[in-house]
Amino acid sequence: MKLLDNILSRILAVSMAVVALTACDGMIYDDEGDCAPYYKVKFRYDMNMKFADAFPNEVNSVTLYAVDAATGRVVWQNHESGERLKADGYEMDLPVDPGRYHLMAWCGDGHRTSFTVNDATHIDDLHCRLNRDYDSRAGENNGAISTTDLGRLYHGRENDLEMPTEQGTHYYNVNLTKNTNVIRVILQELTGDKLDKDEYEFEITDVNGHLESDNSLRDDELITYRPWRVDNAVANLVFGASDDPEDKRAVMAELTVSRLMLEGDPRLTVRYHSKEKPNDPSKVVLSVPLKPYCLAFKGDHYSNMDDQEFLDREDSYNMVFFLQSGMAWMNNYIYINSFKVVLQNTEL
Repeated sequence: MKLLDNILSRILAVSMAVVALTACDGMIYDDEGDCAPYYKVKFRYDMNMKFADAFPNEVNSVTLYAVDAATGRVVWQNHESGERLKADGYEMDLPVDPGRYHLMAWCGDGHRTSFTVNDATHIDDLHCRLNRDYDSRAGENNGAISTTDLGRLYHGRENDLEMPTEQGTHYYNVNLTKNTNVIRVILQELTGDKLDKDEYEFEITDVNGHLESDNSLRDDELITYRPWRVDNAVANLVFGASDDPEDKRAVMAELTVSRLMLEGDPRLTVRYHSKEKPNDPSKVVLSVPLKPYCLAFKGDHYSNMDDQEFLDREDSYNMVFFLQSGMAWMNNYIYINSFKVVLQNTEL
């Protein structure tokens, strides 16, 4: 009798195991404990000049949207931030039903500080707008200004992804593009005279303060970006390094702007206003389209890269302009990110 009971018990155990394996297509998922499909999202930021994933080091905030691919309707969203994003192998759970989805993300601290993402239920309305102030002195520029070091803003969108019904864990990648750029403008006096930082005004104008859900430019007003830092600097490109803290023959301004686009027309303008003659009008030292100067740094080394990709990968520009006597710009060459760029077209 005992022998028969043992045989029956073993047959029952084997039968139950067969049922379990059949229900999961012959696979056991110890981490989930059942046979349901699980979806997880990883984020990657290698759209940079090092071609390496900088997500753990640069991105500290993520808002992810899951959008029904057939209707464009936002069916789920989640926000995560802080140290957990720096963890090795960070991934976000995506608790949606099987189906086809677009995944879209606004990331970086900037999308909650320097920019505002529209609260929407449809993907086409998930645009992101630069927070701006208004200054009546801007006149024809409509008065929209930005004077802060913008928080980093990143965008990602992956379309028509299939979330299958098969059990197991399914992974999806969202690749990010950085939308904020730091522009450092340095004026260096060639005659050796000292420059006063309070006598120079810097600005960059562009219509790039409103981004669509696909990261293209949305119709917007002209934005005037002004420096969040202006300081005297020791000139060392021509005269050599100096240990004298009063040897201030250069002025440096730092500005942060939104995404630079080929379709845009950003313009850099520098004006001089003598403190000794406060009633005199400002003098335009230089006024140039910024985009050709950014692309001039591309050079032959990145000739196989299209221009928009270069603008998206490079997020920092250091531009040195040289002044002659009388505050005249010497416009036959400049330095960009420490490389000398000879200007073929001085009317840029």
